[in-house]
Amino acid sequence: MTGLNRRIAGWSLSALAALALPLVYSNPYHLDVLTSALLYALLALGLNLIVGLTGLLHLGYAAFFAIGAYTYGLLNLHLQCPFWLGLLPAALTAGSAGVCLGATTMRVRGDYLGIVTLGFGEIVRIAFTNLDRWTGGPNGLLGIDHPRLWMPGRGIFDFGVSSAPYYYLVCVATAVAAGVCVRLSRSRVGRAWIAIREDELAAACAGVPVVHLKLLAQGCGAAIAGVAGAIFAAKQGTITPDSFDFVLSVMVLAMVVLGGLGSIRGAVIGALVLGSLPELLRGFEQYRMLLFGVAMIVVMRVRPAGLFGGGRRHARTA
Repeated sequence: MTGLNRRIAGWSLSALAALALPLVYSNPYHLDVLTSALLYALLALGLNLIVGLTGLLHLGYAAFFAIGAYTYGLLNLHLQCPFWLGLLPAALTAGSAGVCLGATTMRVRGDYLGIVTLGFGEIVRIAFTNLDRWTGGPNGLLGIDHPRLWMPGRGIFDFGVSSAPYYYLVCVATAVAAGVCVRLSRSRVGRAWIAIREDELAAACAGVPVVHLKLLAQGCGAAIAGVAGAIFAAKQGTITPDSFDFVLSVMVLAMVVLGGLGSIRGAVIGALVLGSLPELLRGFEQYRMLLFGVAMIVVMRVRPAGLFGGGRRHARTA
C-alpha cells in the first residue's frame, strides 16, 4: 500500500469512527465537549492557512470568528435568515474582513504584523461591545434560531439543544474544510504559499504574485472562521463579545503550533488535544491550568516542530 493510500485509509477510518461515536457512546455532555473541540479544529484549519502555510503571524483570529457569528445572528434576528442561507454571508463577510486587513498590513511583517492583528482583534471585540443599537452591547444577541433540517418521513427537524446534531454538523464542516485545505496545499497556490513562508523575497523574484496570494490566504482563512462563527451562534442561540477575546486567538494559535505549522492533520489533532485536555484534567481542578501548561511545555520540548511538523521538509502538508 502506497503512502497516499495509507493516508486515505487513515482519514476514512477516522471519519467512520467519528460518525459512529454517537451511536456507541451517547453521553450528551461529552458529545458537547467533543463538538466544541471540533469547532476549535475548524478554526485551527483556517488559521493554519494563514500562519502555517503562508507564515503570517496572526494574533487576532478570533475577530473573524466574531464577525461570522454576528453576521448570522443579525441576519437571523432582523431578516429571519435561516441558518443554511446564513452560512454564505457569514463566510463572505469574514473573508472580506480578512482581505481588507491583509491589504492594510501588506508592508508589515513578523512581530509587527502580530501586534497589528492583535489590535484588530481587540478593536472588533470592543466595537461589538459598544454598538448597543445593533449588537446588543455587552449583553449580546439573544434568541438566535437553531438550525432546522428537512428529513424524509420526519418533516422539519429542529436541532434545538441536543448535542448529537451539532456534533454531526461540526464533523461535516471540519471534514469539508480539511478537504479544501488539502486540495489547496497540494495545488500551485499551496506551493506558492509555502514559498512565501520560506523566503518571500526569493518567491517574488521567481514570479510568485506575493501580494495576491497573501490576500487569498487571509481571505480563505477568515472565511473558514466565519463559517465556524455562524455554527457557534446557531448552536449557542446567544452570543456576547466576551466569547471572542484575545485568549481565544492565542488558544487557536497554540493548537496550530502544537500540531505542527503547515500540517493539516496536525491542526485538527492539536485542536482536539487542547480542546479536550482541560476537560480531561477537570478532576485536578485546582491544578488544571498548571498541568495544562506543563503538558504544553513538555510537548514543545520533545517535539519543537509540533506533533506532525517537519520544518522545511514538511512542505507536502500531510
